Amino acid sequence: MTPNQPDTVTEPELTIPAALPAHIRRLVLTGFMGAGKSTIGRLLAARLRWDFLDLDTHLEQRANSTIPEIFANHGEARFRRLESTALASALTRRNTVIALGGGTPESLTNRLLLEQTPATFTVFLDAPFPTLFDRCILQDVVRPVLHDPDAALARFATRHPLYVRLAGLTLDTSTLTAQETVDTLLTNLPKHVS
Repeated sequence: MTPNQPDTVTEPELTIPAALPAHIRRLVLTGFMGAGKSTIGRLLAARLRWDFLDLDTHLEQRANSTIPEIFANHGEARFRRLESTALASALTRRNTVIALGGGTPESLTNRLLLEQTPATFTVFLDAPFPTLFDRCILQDVVRPVLHDPDAALARFATRHPLYVRLAGLTLDTSTLTAQETVDTLLTNLPKHVS
């Protein structure tokens, strides 16, 4: 470097791959609890310079109530209806990474919304159940579903094929850090978008 030449500093965490498909306006992250949807979603959104939207938080803001309150006061059927309307609202946004709730794909309405909304690409963050269970136990988050590991495993087994069906790209995150997952996602995304 010559004395008169300014230092050039690159910020790789903000570099956007040149091959990112231009027609994609929304990236949706799905997977079971503990998959890292929110953590990876935030990192991915920052990398793309997009917005990040956590569907559960979006639902709570729209309902002016927490998810446990909705379940306690109105039941799961009401929660699932609110979830579908929150998802429809989220899918109107552009340049947004959306992290779904673990149960969002169980609803046919939600699956159709995800499959039929143009410019939307879904990524399944996969890992074996024991890995996901251990991650959840280490988090400082109350997850009542995990009080019964057998029921949680049954729920995982029911949801797993739905995650696979929705995904344009499936990433095994069991041995990846969050940053490595983002790098792998951005590297592989162009190969899977039609």
